[in-house]
Amino acid sequence: MALQTTANPGVRLVGRKEAPAQGLGSPSRLALPRRAAFALNRTGRGKFPVVAISLDDYLPMRSTEVKNRTSTGDITSLRLITAVKTPYLPDGRFDLEAYDSLINMQIEGGAEGVIVGGTTGEGHLMSWDEHIMLIGRTVNCFGTRIKVIGNTGSNSTREAIHATEQGFAVGMHAALHINPYYGKTSTEGLISHFEAVLPMGPTIIYNVPSRSGQDITPEVIDAVSGYSNMAGVKECVGHERVKCYTDKGIAIWSGNDDECYDSRWKYGATGVISVASNLVPSLMHSLMYEGENAVLNEKLLPLMKWLFCQPNPIALNTALAQLGVARPVFRLPYVPLPLEKRIEFVRIVEAIGREKFVGQKEARVLDDDDFVLISRY
Repeated sequence: MALQTTANPGVRLVGRKEAPAQGLGSPSRLALPRRAAFALNRTGRGKFPVVAISLDDYLPMRSTEVKNRTSTGDITSLRLITAVKTPYLPDGRFDLEAYDSLINMQIEGGAEGVIVGGTTGEGHLMSWDEHIMLIGRTVNCFGTRIKVIGNTGSNSTREAIHATEQGFAVGMHAALHINPYYGKTSTEGLISHFEAVLPMGPTIIYNVPSRSGQDITPEVIDAVSGYSNMAGVKECVGHERVKCYTDKGIAIWSGNDDECYDSRWKYGATGVISVASNLVPSLMHSLMYEGENAVLNEKLLPLMKWLFCQPNPIALNTALAQLGVARPVFRLPYVPLPLEKRIEFVRIVEAIGREKFVGQKEARVLDDDDFVLISRY
């Protein structure tokens, strides 16, 4: 078959003459579904020329039908979002039975959304195949009962775009995006990174400088706050930053359990993206919904402090194992808390009341030999 020039739309450089694409066969069989238009233009700040795909142009995995399934307003109304734990089998694979049970406990306890594959869910220890599979499974099994927010962020913009396309393709309701970590970028780079993923669907930006090594400043958030898909910010810097945003009408979720009560009731936060709600979802729901209740907050503070006595999710993984909700299996580099902290957890459970925690088994102190540490999976 001879090569021939077709009438199909090809690459269009804005400001230059259009160049038709070279194609094989008849135009009717090989016509592109939409124009793939690339623009040589400047960024929103007017400084650096970049090659960008305009927002209305074709992307292979983009679907208006899926993208519009959940509105940004559906996300900004959520007050209790659980950063859910991922349980494992002894060989290191996902324990989907335990995972499903934990999600059901969140729904029954009043959680309105879950972060899948976040820091707490150990997304950084998953392959992207595992990650997207778990997002898809959560949507498939529970998506009509709880909002599924997939952590599809990355320090690589290319990877973040691809994972976010896949996440929305399998039906997630919103994406969680951290700023590029380790290989940090400039303020302009941060803005461009978020602008690259925001057109795909409702998005929560996650600011946790203690982990990422870089603060997402108000300058960055202000620059992207006009996007219709900008749902809000999971903010871990503190009350002053929370108030800075809520005064501007930007939805904020506290990323710190021990600060979420004051953030909600004194500084205008929408709610919390919580680790503690893995264990006590009904009490965290009460904390966010039932008005000021300093007594309940004080009662929960020892648990919240304990959960972060070592880097998250070490304590949570230990706690769920001690409650019999998840097997005592850890993917390295995480290892269980030392014995004295395991004993302390059982005392905390007794003080709050076992019936307030997820699961049906009694809380017990596990021995070192009870835990399984997995380095290959």
